[in-house]
Parts: sequence; C-alpha cells; structure tokens
Amino acid sequence: MGKTTREFDTFEEFWPYYVAMHSKAATRWVHLTGTLTGLAVSAYGVARGRRRYLAALPLIGYGTAWPAHFLIEGNNPATFGHPAWSLRGDLRMIATMLAGRDAELAETAAKWLSENGA
Repeated sequence: MGKTTREFDTFEEFWPYYVAMHSKAATRWVHLTGTLTGLAVSAYGVARGRRRYLAALPLIGYGTAWPAHFLIEGNNPATFGHPAWSLRGDLRMIATMLAGRDAELAETAAKWLSENGA
C-alpha cells in the first residue's frame, strides 16, 4: 500500500487512491488539524505583517501529515509521487470532512483498497 509510483491520467482517477492512502480516520484528522493549524498561524502572521509566518502552512501541514502516514497509516504520503494532485486531494478531503462527510471518505478508501488488493 505504500507505493506512490502508480500512474493516473486524471485527478478524478487519482482521488480514490488518494483517499485510500488516508484510510484510517486518525490519519485524516491529523491532516485536517495540521492544515488548519498551519493556515491559522499563516493568517495570523499576515494579519500582523509578519510574512515569514506563511511558512507555517507547509511546515505545520506537512510536518504533521507525513508522520501520520508512517506511524498511523503505515504507508508513504501520496505527495511523494503526486505532489500537485496530493495538494488538491488534501484540500478536497478536508472540505469533505468539514462538510460532515468523513464516512464517505472511509467508504471510498475501503472500496479502493478492496478493488486493488491492498
């Protein structure tokens, strides 16, 4: 399951794979927490005229998300093989969670994993 060398032609084809790499709720929630915390620190810095705080978003976001893959999920982050689509996937995943549809993500992950023998 840790492979990131799969090839995809479209984001919509990549999306179920991305969600499957976040099959455990804890991994998804660590992503959400890290991204929102990084966003909050960055926004605070911009509001205070401290542009260097913009670095908080990738540092806190990835700094919490990547260890979750290794320690909770037991795989490599999809970012390693598909950085642009992974960023888009992260935003879509977080939006789905904030809309109260985390169960939908769990279903998507389970379906992809069962269909792909992972």
